Amino acid sequence: MGDIRVASKSTWLQRTLLPGFAFKAVVIGGGYATGRELVTFFMPSGPWGGLYGILLAMAVWSTVCAVTFLFALKTGSRDYRTFFSNLLGPLWPVFEIAFCMAIMVILAVFAAAAGAIGQAVLGWPALAGSLALIGAITLVATFGNEAVEQLFKYVSFFLYATYAVFLFLSLIHFGDRIGAAFAADVPATGWVVGGMTYAGYNIVGAAIILPVIRHLRGPKDAIVAGLLAGPLALLPAILFFVCMAAFYPEIGGEALPSDYLLARLNFPSFRLIFQAMIFAALLESGVGQVHAINERIAHAYQTRTRNDLSLMARLAVTVAILVGSIFVADRIGLVDLIANGYRWLAYIFLGLYVLPLMTIGLWRLRPQARSPAQEATGA
Repeated sequence: MGDIRVASKSTWLQRTLLPGFAFKAVVIGGGYATGRELVTFFMPSGPWGGLYGILLAMAVWSTVCAVTFLFALKTGSRDYRTFFSNLLGPLWPVFEIAFCMAIMVILAVFAAAAGAIGQAVLGWPALAGSLALIGAITLVATFGNEAVEQLFKYVSFFLYATYAVFLFLSLIHFGDRIGAAFAADVPATGWVVGGMTYAGYNIVGAAIILPVIRHLRGPKDAIVAGLLAGPLALLPAILFFVCMAAFYPEIGGEALPSDYLLARLNFPSFRLIFQAMIFAALLESGVGQVHAINERIAHAYQTRTRNDLSLMARLAVTVAILVGSIFVADRIGLVDLIANGYRWLAYIFLGLYVLPLMTIGLWRLRPQARSPAQEATGA
């Protein structure tokens, strides 16, 4: 009944744009925001090939998000545990194990990136920037859905505006180089592999953001929100990639492509704004990951006790996740998983999520198919 009341009062933005803002929030992270992931997956295919790859990833994300939202509505899934219990049956704990492993690595990397930003921009010790991110994530995630949704909305506006200004300044300072890069005869090869790899690497974000679909009123909203999620998540990537094309191919060897471009813009005040945007991107990504676990625990708690999870309990869960992820992960060497085995987690997600969703999930979405609740009651 609670979800029905929320959906009946939801606004157009909450029903159509908020899921895309949330999906963008959990996939952007530090690698996307700094341009490193864009260089890795798309720049090797050249300027046009890179754009083709981004558009392919966008199509994959939109399709999977739409089917995910439809399946979640049909099965009454508002957190990833319920969703995968309905999709995978008794195998759902396998997904949760993989997901928790990924969360530990992701949050550890986010904290390290925040520490680097604080060190480079403000001269802080690296730990200070990491603790600032931890504190901000804790503050937002503790207060539940409303606070998280407000963060996704306002950071999205800030992020889109920052990338739009970045494109504008780039066109003024080296627009001729951008035009020459796209006019050059560069083979557009490998973009299918790049686009599919990047899409698969991040697609689990569609299941992470299920708490925000409480605003959807029906299948039409699910389809529209899902189809918009891809463009909303990758519009900044397109703007950023166009800017980076000005320095193709040499920018491919840069660890931080954003700093490489900002140095050539020679606009110190905008560099500070851009670094603030990256911190905000880390914040919303970290909040999205932690909130998914919080909502999974809150749903299980409510099912067993008929009571809502308290703010103090949310705070305790959030702190435990962050401390465990950032400090314990580094101590036991899980950060090395990024170089040695992180992509295997992506393959696990493709096998445990996308493949079942696009087969079992689509089969269950047939008009004559019954929901698990109907099957249990014999209705």
